[in-house]
Formats: sequence, structure tokens, C-alpha cells
Amino acid sequence: MFVQVLAGTLPVTLLMDRANPLYRPLGMLGITVASIALVYAIRHYLGRQSWSGVRLTRSWSAAWHLPAGILVGVVPMVAGNALSVALGVATWASWEQGVAPTPPYIALAVAFVVLGQAFPEELLWRGHLFDTLSGRLSPRMVLFVVSAGFGVLHIVSQSPADSVAEKLLYVVQATALGFACTAARARSGAVWMAVGVHTGFHIGNMLTPTKDLRYDVQLILLTCILFLVGLAVLPRSRTSPRPADAALHSRV
Repeated sequence: MFVQVLAGTLPVTLLMDRANPLYRPLGMLGITVASIALVYAIRHYLGRQSWSGVRLTRSWSAAWHLPAGILVGVVPMVAGNALSVALGVATWASWEQGVAPTPPYIALAVAFVVLGQAFPEELLWRGHLFDTLSGRLSPRMVLFVVSAGFGVLHIVSQSPADSVAEKLLYVVQATALGFACTAARARSGAVWMAVGVHTGFHIGNMLTPTKDLRYDVQLILLTCILFLVGLAVLPRSRTSPRPADAALHSRV
């Protein structure tokens, strides 16, 4: 994740001034391009794995995955923020305070989220890593490792967390988000629904911006809601990888 961010933004950083209106869009696009190149290189040259295993499915049947995932991500975040305000652990933040993009720029902000975070991170975690571990571990262990690894990496993320307890809770919340995304990958058999859940998580925060009063309690509430959503999305009828995935692993 660090390499794809650094490699993706380095050309823009070296060639453009930060005031250039193309600086951020090209930087976000660069992260996506770098993530695709990095995952392809790892799979092709190190793992000798087929690219199709990341499950970037291109079919009409997969067309619903992204919007469905966005809905799965938006609803719990809106509900969690509303519950936090109702319980008095947060207050609503006005758009004028600059804590969220103003309505005309929401679409642009969503595009930045997809290019700079949701797609590259999900390609790595719910695409490459999920596929790689599915050939070696049980479905439950894959779910645990992919979710926990994603969460632990967020110990270095920027957040409103101040105390050690809040920073640890932030990691737990990121793990819950990873769990919801991994459940979406297992449910749909492709990475697009996971990208949608990750994107919807950020859209929910954009649409319902809050200012924390008890950030620790708010994190606990959001964690619980994301975990319950993950449980609801997680497939019930199978305990092994999808047939397409199993066939792929047999060929690798």
C-alpha cells in the first residue's frame, strides 16, 4: 500500500506544483495505475498466478456489485453517525465548516476516494490477497487474516484519534470495515462489491459529517454497525471458495 501511494504520486510531485488543478486528480489516478502494475507484477513474476484471480469481473452479471456495495457502505455510516448524534457522543457539522465537500464537489470527492483509496486498496486486499490465501487457508481464516491485516495497517492512518485507546479503537473500526469488504468479496465472488462498500463508507461520512465529543464511543458504535453489516452480507450457504475461484486455484 505504501509503495503504490508513493510510486503513484511521485511523478506528479516531481513535475507539478501543488497549486495546479490537475495535481490531485492525476495523483489519485497515478495511485490506481501503480496499484494495478504492482499487483500484476507480484502475481505474474513472484506468485505465477493468473490475473483473473483478482476477480475484476467484466460482465453484465457483475454490474450490480458496485452500486450494491456502495449502498451497503453508505447505510451503516449514515446510521452510525445519526446514532452517535442521538446519543450525544457527536454533533452534526455544518458544510460551511469545511469538514466535508460542498454538494457541487461531492462527485469529484467520490472519484478521488475510488481512485486514491477504495479501488487500489481493495484490489490488493480483497483481490490479490483474498485470492492468494483462499488457496492455502480455510474461508474463515481468509476472512480473519484479510480483515485484521487491513485494520492493523491503519495504525499509521491520519484520524481524529488522540489517545492510545482511541487509536486502537480506530484500528478495530478499520478491521470492521475490512470485514464488511471481505464479506462483500465472498458474497459476490468479485472485487467490485468490496470497492463499493469501501467507497460507500466514505460517502456516508461525506453526507453526514460529524464533530466528535466522545470519539471513542463513536468508534465503538461504528465498529459494531460495520461488523453487523458484514455478518449480514457474509454468505451462509457455502463454506468454501466459489467454484470459479476453486477452479482457478486448481490451475495455478
